[in-house]
Amino acid sequence: MTSYYLGIDIGATKSQALIADHTGHVVGFGEAGPGKRQGDDYSRVGQIVNNVTNQALAMAELQKAHIAGMGFGISDYDWPSQRAPHVEQIETLNITAPYELVNDAVIGLLAGTSEGWGVCLISGTGCNCWGISQDRRIGHVTGFGLKFGEGAGAYELIERALHAVAGAWRLNAPPTRLTDVFCELVGATDADDLIEGLTLERYEIPPSAAPLIFKAAEENDEVARDLIVWAGRELAKLAEAVIRQLKFENEAFDVVLAGSMFKGGPLLIDPLRAALHAVAPHARLVNLNAPPVIGAVILAMEQGGVEQAQIQQAREQLLVTAEMYS
Repeated sequence: MTSYYLGIDIGATKSQALIADHTGHVVGFGEAGPGKRQGDDYSRVGQIVNNVTNQALAMAELQKAHIAGMGFGISDYDWPSQRAPHVEQIETLNITAPYELVNDAVIGLLAGTSEGWGVCLISGTGCNCWGISQDRRIGHVTGFGLKFGEGAGAYELIERALHAVAGAWRLNAPPTRLTDVFCELVGATDADDLIEGLTLERYEIPPSAAPLIFKAAEENDEVARDLIVWAGRELAKLAEAVIRQLKFENEAFDVVLAGSMFKGGPLLIDPLRAALHAVAPHARLVNLNAPPVIGAVILAMEQGGVEQAQIQQAREQLLVTAEMYS
């Protein structure tokens, strides 16, 4: 009987399940909304896990008994104390196959590099960084943003941009085109109205506005350019922390870049690369062009006892499906 492997990516914005056989041939797919825990309530995790799994099984015309291994990448799964409540929800699947659960950055790493180890740096709405060594040691940051001195995702970039706009309004910082950009975004009449509206919470500049900062930078706004350089260097600090934890300074390894912020291209990536190479000169920056759920399937294969050589061959087949499930 053919064995099948179930990978699940539980994200902050969407969740996916993928079922593949040992060759990497995809037979089932499921998708739903965000599935991360809500405070101390983990029930949403169980609901979404069951939802996407049932979709994938139905598409594949398989039963739960056909699953030989499972891998779960879970947004917001950061600490050992969170394992038990996540396990409780996963086991509502009633699938007896061996499994492992990891932070979603780890499956991004497995999807993004054929090496099976290295660092994954995430910069989307928020930011995070995790790494795995060849002997399976783990390194990571908190993933909790500027509260713990970690940047920069879109949320942190917008916060810094508002500092710059407020400084320009106070006349103790350089003027910036971002003032007009944000006025246009929220419908403010001028800088006075913008600042008043932001302080009184009539207006809001959401993380989704981050591309406007990149656009202003491309139009030679120096403040916007400096903000993006700051973001690149802050992201390098996250990777540096994980590199030092895992003692990668002199290694040649992949740093997988995952998240919408990296669509900003060289404006962000060049200062990131320069700062990173000062610490780890042999690090290779690799854009994640595959859905992270592929990494969850690879994790499932590992749990199911598939040999590494076979997993690497299967990975190539899984990548063929990337555009279909992105």
